[in-house]
Amino acid sequence: MIQVEAYFDDPTNTVTYLVEDVATKHAVLIDPVLDYEPHRAALTTASVDRILSDIRARKLELTWVLDTHAHADHLSAADYVRTETGAKMGIGARITDVQKLFGPVFNARDVCANGSVFDALFEDGDEIPLGSTSIKVLHTPGHTPACVTFIIGDAAFVGDTLFMPDYGTARADFPGGDARTLHQSIQKILSLPPETRIFVGHDYSPESRNHVAWESTVAEQLASNVHLDGSDENAFVAMREARDATLKAPRLILPSLQVNIRGGALPPAESDGHTYLKLPINRI
Repeated sequence: MIQVEAYFDDPTNTVTYLVEDVATKHAVLIDPVLDYEPHRAALTTASVDRILSDIRARKLELTWVLDTHAHADHLSAADYVRTETGAKMGIGARITDVQKLFGPVFNARDVCANGSVFDALFEDGDEIPLGSTSIKVLHTPGHTPACVTFIIGDAAFVGDTLFMPDYGTARADFPGGDARTLHQSIQKILSLPPETRIFVGHDYSPESRNHVAWESTVAEQLASNVHLDGSDENAFVAMREARDATLKAPRLILPSLQVNIRGGALPPAESDGHTYLKLPINRI
């Protein structure tokens, strides 16, 4: 049996998940967040430290820290968690494509586009041990080339591929993203058993709902996701591309991507001993 604890980060609308294998008290942390205030470029670890405090209080053994993809809306705390706990850090194998795309954008000469900053790169169908159970990896690209869904027991952690049924689906207009590929990935997720619990990576609580939510089921997504609604692939692609054309870039896309292609680590310090994030002009 697994136990899922969700931590909602208000500034980025991100949900971090702590998943425990109850029988062995082994645990995995999915999509942890660094606190970043862009107006002052202030970086802290208060949010993830609260989660690590809970892990210690519950006497859990954190074996993995995983990202569902290289996020463009928040800075990953994966590298920090690895340093603090000794947990291994993993992500989908196609992260190398994202590193190849964005390393040059930031002139990130320290970034080797081979995923070597991670302890493990996961392919579709891989299984990751977790105590008495395992984590199955489902490659679900479309939002980004590297997106994966982590399936643990009856729970699927889908990152940004799906949102709550009343909000819809992920955008697919980032470099390497593709609306048709996204639709195909969604169908892979929705072919899981109908009772499978779907845990989303973000929630933006539409006007029809005055509270945040992060859990649905395959059956609920099939019945009422506002972006699917029985439409075929071509109709979905047309809807998704038209909608994406109206969206602004995420507020934290520039700091997030240059950190997240490094697995959540900051760029190397410069000659004055300080660390700097870059703002590449007209590159995004």
